[in-house]
Amino acid sequence: MNKKQLKYDQAYMRMALEWAKLSYCERKQVGALIVKGRMIISDGFNGTPTGFENCCEELGDTKWYVLHAEANAILKVASSTQSCKNSTLYITLSPCKECSKLIHQSGIKRVVYANQYKDTSGLEFLEKAGVELTYLNDLK
Repeated sequence: MNKKQLKYDQAYMRMALEWAKLSYCERKQVGALIVKGRMIISDGFNGTPTGFENCCEELGDTKWYVLHAEANAILKVASSTQSCKNSTLYITLSPCKECSKLIHQSGIKRVVYANQYKDTSGLEFLEKAGVELTYLNDLK
């Protein structure tokens, strides 16, 4: 990876980390940005669907209908005139297996993540699908 790309990756990841702070979830706050041709086409953070209460947990467990950050960002693109085709997803936590299917199917070609989720089957699926993965754990 060239120096310029790394600089952009770090800047977008810092923005995704800021975005994560907008989440009302207590257990994990995750932020996502979708970038295409140096333009942010979408953003998202984990949380409840539009129109639902902002509380993400019940008795210490995450409610089943909480949307993950990358799902929110992809769904935002779906309701716009943009397309995820050949874009890059910046996500503060590596995707779960459910979100990995959405990422691949939406045409995202590159995933940059800051922290690794305990279950790596999502990353393994994306690798098999030919999506470029970048673990960016050293933020400057």
